[in-house]
Amino acid sequence: VHIQFPSKPTLPRACWEGRITAGSPGMPPHDETETELVPQSSDKTLYCEAEPPPTVEKVKPAQENSETDLEIEADEKFFTTGPKELYLEACKLVGVVPVSYFIRNMEESYVNLNHHGLGPRGTKAIAIALVSNTAVTKLELEDNCIMEEGVLSLVEMLQENYYLQEMNISNNHLGLEGARIISDFFERNSSSIWNLELSGNDFKEESAAPLCQALSTNYRIKKLDLSHNQFSDIGGEQLGQMLAINVGLTSLDLSWNNFHTRGAVALCNGLRGNVTLTKLDLSMNGLGNEGAVALGEVLRLNSCLVYLDVGGNDIGNEGASKISKGLESNESLRVLKLFLNPISMDGAILLILAIKRNPKSRMEELDISNVLVSEQFMKTLDGVYAVHPQLDVVFKAVQGLSAKKTIFLLTNPMKLIQNYADQHKITVMDFFKSLNPTRTMKMSVDEFQKVMTEQTKVPLNQYQIKEVIKKLDEKTGMVNFSFLNTMKP
Repeated sequence: VHIQFPSKPTLPRACWEGRITAGSPGMPPHDETETELVPQSSDKTLYCEAEPPPTVEKVKPAQENSETDLEIEADEKFFTTGPKELYLEACKLVGVVPVSYFIRNMEESYVNLNHHGLGPRGTKAIAIALVSNTAVTKLELEDNCIMEEGVLSLVEMLQENYYLQEMNISNNHLGLEGARIISDFFERNSSSIWNLELSGNDFKEESAAPLCQALSTNYRIKKLDLSHNQFSDIGGEQLGQMLAINVGLTSLDLSWNNFHTRGAVALCNGLRGNVTLTKLDLSMNGLGNEGAVALGEVLRLNSCLVYLDVGGNDIGNEGASKISKGLESNESLRVLKLFLNPISMDGAILLILAIKRNPKSRMEELDISNVLVSEQFMKTLDGVYAVHPQLDVVFKAVQGLSAKKTIFLLTNPMKLIQNYADQHKITVMDFFKSLNPTRTMKMSVDEFQKVMTEQTKVPLNQYQIKEVIKKLDEKTGMVNFSFLNTMKP
């Protein structure tokens, strides 16, 4: 009698609900009987005297209770398929070439399959392999032309997989039907996904309704990217209504859409009462000065928003004036980006003076990097920095500045400090430690900026001080003098 060890894994039975069923091409009938064929020369064959081996029969379960067409029975009696073998069998089943990168990295936490040309069927094979995967937590599938069929496979997989937390399916031509499939799934709050990227998916006005309906009740998604779509004022109104009641989103990217005044006002009305959103990107839309009026009101009333990008929105000095009114009382905003707006130096002065008049302002960055400023502006800005040393104003250049002053402004601050240290026969590290009351290697950024401004040993302007901070910053709110050991002279 020949008893052979199993050598070839087989794909366990899956429930395909109408699309792939038992008896379909590539799938055996439910009552098919399989008998192992044994090669006579196998090294792994055991010879003994016994009765002929019985035929092994796969018995059809009495009742199928699968909820999705991708679920694979965990209690399959003959389950011998590993994750890689499962993916290879799935590729055979749907008729696609396996992706070698996925095979090598399917046990990693991050899988990047951007630009792999998967298509709907390739995406389905990936989804089958991920149903029971517990390793992958972030999946990138941008620009794979997965369309609505592919996204349907993904949401069916997500009904079983609770380990996947971040998913990027941008630029995949999902359209209205894809928006509906995604919305129906996320409205149930049955997924662990908290970061969802849907940029550039041909979502038009009609796609806003199902998406906003799902987001009105969904509290799991924290970060959402809807940039580079075609939402306009109607979509803005629906998104504004959603923001008024959503209690999950903390970051929303709506850049590169078609919002104008009406949509901007509606969005801002929703933001007034929102208590969770901290980051909003509205850049490259068409808010204009009227939209800036609504933004000013948001900044006056909203106490959660920390990051606001309204670059490239045709906001002029009039709009800057309205925004500055909100900055006078805002206590939460840290970053405001106004790059690529037709704001002149007059509008820029209104903005920085508004920050100066607000003693509770937490502003750290004001981006007006297309604005050409004057020496007078620089003097005004120095006064603002004295009140808010944490602030960094990014502008284009200083017009009319003499060559001598320009050289001083741009002189490498570390070189000036090194010269001082050489003259006094100390190290640069000793210089910095002497500024620290505790004489330790670390200080908070705010405290360091303050002592650097007040010290007179090496006079530096605010731009030079910020350059020093960039070199020593740990990105944790602390500067670390030990970084000097790794710097080139």
